Amino acid sequence: MTNADPFPALLRSFFYEWLVDQRNASVHTVRSYRDTWRLFLRFVAGREKRQVVRLRLADLTAAQVIAFLHHAEHDRHGTIGTRNCRLAAIRSFFTFVASKEPAAIAQCTAILSTPVKRGSVPAPCYLEPAEVEAILAQPDRSNLEGARDHALLSFLYNSGARIQEALDLCPAAIRFEAPRCVKLFGKGRKERICPLWPETIMLLKGLLERQPRADHERLFVNRYGDPLGASGVRYKLAAYVEAAAKTTPSLRSKTVTPHSFRHATAVHLVSAGVDITVIRSWLGHVSLDTTNHYAQADLTAKRKALEQVGTPSASTKPSPWKKDASVLAWLDAL
Repeated sequence: MTNADPFPALLRSFFYEWLVDQRNASVHTVRSYRDTWRLFLRFVAGREKRQVVRLRLADLTAAQVIAFLHHAEHDRHGTIGTRNCRLAAIRSFFTFVASKEPAAIAQCTAILSTPVKRGSVPAPCYLEPAEVEAILAQPDRSNLEGARDHALLSFLYNSGARIQEALDLCPAAIRFEAPRCVKLFGKGRKERICPLWPETIMLLKGLLERQPRADHERLFVNRYGDPLGASGVRYKLAAYVEAAAKTTPSLRSKTVTPHSFRHATAVHLVSAGVDITVIRSWLGHVSLDTTNHYAQADLTAKRKALEQVGTPSASTKPSPWKKDASVLAWLDAL
């Protein structure tokens, strides 16, 4: 790569100046973009039979982007959502490049025109109350690890928090006196307040008594005092779900993740008749359409609506249009 090629300086400026200094992007956004560019540059270097350090800006074409997205979805077996996240990271960089390198505007325009792939929108997988209870009964609360896991899963169900919101929780964000609540920091650095049950407060207090933490230290940590990671929580949860499925067979057909507790919170709030705008604020949704998705998944409400609709009576009387032979002859001739 020659010194005249602007790509290394542009990539550095994109991460350090634009993402961090100008946009104040969260650490999770920066890491997500970083991982995308690691994969993308290695992919292009492999196709070009060249080292990553030898790549030029001109090598990063729209054709390379499309091929990388296909690789991410099919070869790496990623979801359509993951594919679109990769595309968002690449688009963001080339939006930045277009303002810095006028000579590359045609290249940037071609990449920015790469469409987001649409996929099916499945109904959210949520847990029934009995399934939640079965999972919460699995951690051995007599030891510190089990007490921590029980408190974490109970907190997820109570608050409807995303897993990273829960793992970032510090004691300073919890109000232990009435009215009991917690301050969560969600996507886009948005704050929201969620009420907490007295039982959840007792679990969090008990955890702090067994493993004291400073006000601004992470509450959920491992045996070494290091903050828990999302992957570790998923691993532990999978073991609890497997054990709970022995007494609650319906869990065997469900893929349960920490996010399933968030879905369960939303659907159960809908079933309890809580106003949909309150649920949106509770979960930290930007759009009400996102919250309405949970209302569609509420089977209890659907059953009640179905019970109000009578079964149609069978009628033996032929429809009037069937008496007109000319209409039937015309339809047969089509």
